[in-house]
Amino acid sequence: MTSTAGSPEPTREVAHPRSEPPGRIHRFGRAQRLAHRATSWLMLLCVATAACLYFPPLSELVGRRHLLVIVHEWTGILLPVPFLLGPTSSDFRRDLRKLNRFAEYDWRWLRAVRKRRTSPRSRPAGKFNAGQKLYAGWIAGAVPVMMITGLLMWFTNLLPPIPRTNAIFVHDWVALTIGLVVVGHMRLACRDPEARRGMRTGYVDLAWAARHHPKWVGRD
Repeated sequence: MTSTAGSPEPTREVAHPRSEPPGRIHRFGRAQRLAHRATSWLMLLCVATAACLYFPPLSELVGRRHLLVIVHEWTGILLPVPFLLGPTSSDFRRDLRKLNRFAEYDWRWLRAVRKRRTSPRSRPAGKFNAGQKLYAGWIAGAVPVMMITGLLMWFTNLLPPIPRTNAIFVHDWVALTIGLVVVGHMRLACRDPEARRGMRTGYVDLAWAARHHPKWVGRD
């Protein structure tokens, strides 16, 4: 993730002609929404099957452990696919660049969180706030680690110098942190219906955007 002195993000930088509903602004294109939806379902399925495999009471409740293992393995392999296909869209690539840039106001956002300041004025943000950027960076780094350690557990002779027990240790602990981070992400999403609407329909309320993402709509 790159840190820059500032990254102004004017709303109308997207040149695609589109008819926006009154009082609303376009936030996500079809590619972003499909990639997010596919990744979400794969992640939830991966986490759910992992929980059933890791906790014996859940495993006994669900049964068919061999099927759970197969589903878990293949959802883990497919998890990066939406992200790898996303860059075929210019809108998706544009959002990736925004997620990979830390501006001065992002540090202000993090300081406000640390000091428990909750007012939108104290937490300036572009199209994505600092928390969303950190979350995206964490998932982008954690998923390859999970995939590599999972393959080492699946194919024990893939890299003989790395013991399977080491791969299991890393896989389990990173899986636990991913689970906690994903739960936190879902909790915050549940508290913000407008953000969910933006990911579902592609449009958000202009007043909401100006309040929570002023650097994006050019109101700050």
